[in-house]
Amino acid sequence: MAAPTQPVKPAKPTTTDSQAAANVQKLTIGKALNAGLRAAMEADDKVIVMGEDVGKLGGVFRITDGLQKDFGEHRVLDTPLAESGIIGTAVGLAVRGFRPVCEIQFEGFIFPGFDQISSQLAKLHYRTQGAIKVPVVIRVPFGGGIGAVEHHSESPESLFSHIPGLKVVSCSNPVDAYWMIQQAIQCDDPVLLFEPKRLYHSGALKAPVDPSATPDPLFASRTVRQGTAATLVAYGPSVQVCLDAANAAAEEGTSLEVIDLRTLSPLDLEPVFESVRRTGRLIAVSEASAESSLTSEIAARVQQECFYSLEAPVLRVTGFDTPYPPAKLEEHFLPDLDRVLHAVDRALDW
Repeated sequence: MAAPTQPVKPAKPTTTDSQAAANVQKLTIGKALNAGLRAAMEADDKVIVMGEDVGKLGGVFRITDGLQKDFGEHRVLDTPLAESGIIGTAVGLAVRGFRPVCEIQFEGFIFPGFDQISSQLAKLHYRTQGAIKVPVVIRVPFGGGIGAVEHHSESPESLFSHIPGLKVVSCSNPVDAYWMIQQAIQCDDPVLLFEPKRLYHSGALKAPVDPSATPDPLFASRTVRQGTAATLVAYGPSVQVCLDAANAAAEEGTSLEVIDLRTLSPLDLEPVFESVRRTGRLIAVSEASAESSLTSEIAARVQQECFYSLEAPVLRVTGFDTPYPPAKLEEHFLPDLDRVLHAVDRALDW
């Protein structure tokens, strides 16, 4: 397995304070990803974007909008509908010194490429005793809440987090989206970036993105709200659900701490351990099914590290252990504010 790396942001030209302020834009997650891809492509002409409809259309979610026009068809490639071919081609390009960024149009379409990811991409560095690097990024729009048909609303991140040799991360806000895509591209290991597609164009989550700022490390979790009564840990689309629950709980006098996991493999659980040692209670939230999942791993690790600090069992609020339901039922499947608050009440009443 490739040694963990700690990418840094691309070098920026020196700017004055007024110039830096002028570069700050208030962006959605989708626009921030586009800006991050653009910055990476400007910084390194070895960065190539490839996938189904990523060129002329700009992707079905318009994340790559305008990139082919500005960088050319030789760097933004519209591929056939063949995920195995997309990822296999990316492996070859990476071996030849390029840094491919593959878009999987919807997370449910990734499985034709699973063999290339697990058998080649994850193992090539280890197989060659470090002689070959495979700096491939796979962008994966994931999660539900968009009213889509089968194979368009799933959460397969636990499958990939279980494969040694892969790095897996997930953004939940525009600032992270802007920086994490660039950091993933700079990483010499293969990185899967799981993007919360239902939040791509959410105006409520718009945030100022400063290209001159110093980003957090790619493989680090972050406490996004301080609290004392219980800890909520989540990633991707579930982070906003937890923040909404924390706001609602605060109105009733309950202080909840919220941690954005951000990195799924490797896991950075030290901030979670530190939080649980103070609050004594943990609720892990994810849209993925509960069985053999990331929330399972979090619960096991917290029990091992914080057993004598726990005032209640670790509780989980997740999707159900069923295939993702039809659109008219998805609101009952997805973790929401009420289910999270119910788990908080159970933990506090223990």
